[in-house]
Amino acid sequence: MAPAKAPTGHFSILYFAAASSFTKKTSEHLPAPVKARDLFARLEERYPGIKEKVLASCAVTVNLEYIDMDEDDAADPDKEIREGDEVAIIPPVSSG
Repeated sequence: MAPAKAPTGHFSILYFAAASSFTKKTSEHLPAPVKARDLFARLEERYPGIKEKVLASCAVTVNLEYIDMDEDDAADPDKEIREGDEVAIIPPVSSG
C-alpha cells in the first residue's frame, strides 16, 4: 500500500528493512523544508540511536534520486528537501 500524500508543509519519508524495524514504521511525514545534511540529525532526535545503528550505512533518495549524505564531501550540501518530496532510507541489501 502506498503511503498517504504528505500534508501541506510536509514531506514523506519511507523506511525500508532495518530502518523500518528501528522506527517501527514504514513511512511518516515530517515538516518541510529541511536541508538534506540536517535530515539525519532530525531523525536522531526522533529515534535516538538511529544514526549510528541504521543511518551510517544507508543510502538516501529524494524523489527517487540518490543523494550523497557524507557530510564531509557531499556533492550538494545545501540540497533542500521540500514540501511534497519523497525521501527513502534504504539500508544496505545483504546477499548470501
